[in-house]
Amino acid sequence: MNCLHKLAAGAGVALLLGGCASLSGDGGFGAAAGVSEQRTGMSASVSGRLPRNDDDARALAAVINKKLEQPLAADEAVHIALLNNRGLQASYWSLGIVEADLVQAGRLQNPVFDFKRSHGGGEVDIERTLTFNLLSLITAPMASRIEGRRFEQTKLLVSNEALKVAADTRRTWVEVVAATQIADYAKQVEASAQASAELAERMRKAGNWSTMDLAREQAYHAQTLADVVHAQKAAVSAREKLTRLMGLSGAQTGFKLPDHLPDLPDTLRELADVEQIAVSERLDIQAARLDTEHTASTLGLSKATRFINVLDLGAVRNTQGGTSTRGYELSLEIPLFDWGSTRVARAEATYMQSVNLLAQAAIDARSEARESYADYRASYELARHYRDQVVPLRKQLSDQTLLRYNGMLMSVFELLADAREQATAVSGYIAALKDYWTAQANLEAALGGRLPTNKGVTP
Repeated sequence: MNCLHKLAAGAGVALLLGGCASLSGDGGFGAAAGVSEQRTGMSASVSGRLPRNDDDARALAAVINKKLEQPLAADEAVHIALLNNRGLQASYWSLGIVEADLVQAGRLQNPVFDFKRSHGGGEVDIERTLTFNLLSLITAPMASRIEGRRFEQTKLLVSNEALKVAADTRRTWVEVVAATQIADYAKQVEASAQASAELAERMRKAGNWSTMDLAREQAYHAQTLADVVHAQKAAVSAREKLTRLMGLSGAQTGFKLPDHLPDLPDTLRELADVEQIAVSERLDIQAARLDTEHTASTLGLSKATRFINVLDLGAVRNTQGGTSTRGYELSLEIPLFDWGSTRVARAEATYMQSVNLLAQAAIDARSEARESYADYRASYELARHYRDQVVPLRKQLSDQTLLRYNGMLMSVFELLADAREQATAVSGYIAALKDYWTAQANLEAALGGRLPTNKGVTP
């Protein structure tokens, strides 16, 4: 009897303490936004919370419209995406769901009050029962720890989703600026090819060129027309992708972008151990580690309760024929058929699955870090080679060819061929520059955020 009194008293105290747990008020947004802001250097909200009403929406629109007044730099595009990407906003709200589960896990189940009244033979029987779920009292601390780990895991996953949106936006910004730059240059090449085709037509009529020479220039002009259309299609597609990432619509879709990509930096980032940085800094690895810990805790809980499926403690008061009696009711499921072995086996299999997923995630992270860093360095070297060697030499050759043509030392055929080769070199440099900035964005994503702020090394 004394033990049952103590259990009932303990249940009442735990119930009062569990009622003290409360929600954060922002659905856990602040916890995740702080992590992503630390990694990206950009805030994820205007007012410190997710937009909830028309006033919040107007404040957000005002900030975005202000940014759209000038050509968007890469950082500004990323910031708009972090503020306005609706898919990312949905991920933040999912964190509120997990936070609600966490708070709920810290609260005991409500007691159940049963009232029964029966009469017959001139007597009235009244039975009143107040029942507490004793199992929830026993497992509440462990359940709270499990949900706490789940909340931390979800916070990391949501923050990692913000980093993905930032990386996708930066890559797409590079893609659309490069595509626009290539399209503009393709138009210049097409105009030059059109002039060459017209010149060839006149020379053919004058009897100075053959039909094959004319066909060659006309075919080249036709190809440049196709190149312009192809480049414009790529630019439109990339721009629309960037628009979606930034969550823009209506008049906002008319945003402006720079005319060309940023110049190649003078120095290259030298990173000592990219594998270690990736494993220690990437949020998806941290989330996988927490998932493994969460699964291990679940396994321990299953072992602790394998013989206790439902355990209820209740205070009973009966009144029969005007006479009241008091006592206790204890309900215990007897494990005759289900001893809980299947739940333990399932938990152990789930745990081993989680362990192997964590190991594979670490292997993938290391490999992606190595690959991205190698691509980053190679892309820099290639772009630098175009900038310092290929393009200057092509310009020098073009200048010399023009001088010789003006001095009637070279034919018009050689002049036109040189112009085509120069166009190929310039297009190659734009593509190499695009690859470098894309490789840097990929490296940042592979390492879990911005590159470490160490001094670069001049190649």
